[in-house]
Amino acid sequence: MRIEILNTGTELLLGNTLNTHGAWLGRELLPMGLRVARQTTVPDGPAIRESLSEILARADVLIATGGLGPTSDDITRELTAEALGLELDQDPAARRSIEAFFAIRNRPMAEANLKQALCPVGGEILPNPNGTAPGIYLPPALNPWFPCAVFLLPGPPREMMPMFHAEVAPRLRVLSGIGNPPDCVSLKFAGIGESDFHDGIDARLAAIPELEFGYCAHIGEVDLRLIGTPDAILAAREIVSARFGDYLVSSDGSSLEETVVRLLTESRLTLATAESCTGGMISNRLTNVPGSSAVFTHGFVTYANEAKTTMLDVPARLIGENGAVSEPVALAMADGALARSGADLAVAVTGIAGPSGGTPEKPAGTAWLALARKGASTRAWRVFQPRNRLDFKLGISQTALDAVRKSLCGIP
Repeated sequence: MRIEILNTGTELLLGNTLNTHGAWLGRELLPMGLRVARQTTVPDGPAIRESLSEILARADVLIATGGLGPTSDDITRELTAEALGLELDQDPAARRSIEAFFAIRNRPMAEANLKQALCPVGGEILPNPNGTAPGIYLPPALNPWFPCAVFLLPGPPREMMPMFHAEVAPRLRVLSGIGNPPDCVSLKFAGIGESDFHDGIDARLAAIPELEFGYCAHIGEVDLRLIGTPDAILAAREIVSARFGDYLVSSDGSSLEETVVRLLTESRLTLATAESCTGGMISNRLTNVPGSSAVFTHGFVTYANEAKTTMLDVPARLIGENGAVSEPVALAMADGALARSGADLAVAVTGIAGPSGGTPEKPAGTAWLALARKGASTRAWRVFQPRNRLDFKLGISQTALDAVRKSLCGIP
């Protein structure tokens, strides 16, 4: 089944609004055994007409978002009816729903809102409990020239997403006839790149019948996607685990920070952080995870040298002799965080985010990390990640969290 997405809205092309619809719909469709074949984004206005005619002629399903509101540039409904040669008629139930929306809120309703109750003759209104613009479903048999099922959905994600779950997904399951979609597993790895997989296991994965696999690389992380029969996925996982098991973060889509919080919880251990160059990003990632309050005790953001001394007891002499970005200072930061917090583990980072501030000996992108753990020797290591400031901070936070993961898993 060829499914295409048409996103309408000038704001999407101006960059004022981030277009997240395609990614979200793709994630929702895949477990159903369905894929997005193409996504098109057009501004409000006549450009919608051209895209509609193209997509209707080649797709089995069209999911259009946006352009169902009350303003003059909301014309997706009208242009779809025109493309299919259908008249528009006001749906009584949709009108009552729109009127009730304003009545409940004790707000006057502008007459323009009633255009949202229009529906191509033969189409079905999709209720919208989260807004005024209902969706519309046009079955593929409605027009013999274009045997394409059409779903018109509102643009705001808070309205579109619930409508997809309640109204679109059930109809797509019937249309596709897929009773048992293939399994899909996403394995998340940290500390290795796509090329490592290419050199290590690509050929062996390609030899497994009924398996589709692919990669998605992020900063400090690679996702391996496995799609196929249960036996094919099991065979692939055995190959991957044998070669890259120490780098595996999760097999259920959990992020690195979610995995660290889970491991800390299972081990009944606590963690503190001492951050300089990452400016609190590590603690921010950890505290975004529900339940982190039970295992995360302190987040020391010691950006200035004085803060390292006063908050973590790093000797000023140590900083003066070695510089803030050095192995001795990283070790002292980790030890200080461990002692001050009383946590079971502490991870520390200090580095040069750039673009300025580097030297030939310590260029921008240089960082020292250290991990302290009760009853064990504190260790430090140097990394070099010459990136822009934000990506540098993300990469260093990734390395720090992965070091905690490995420590909790007993991986050297």
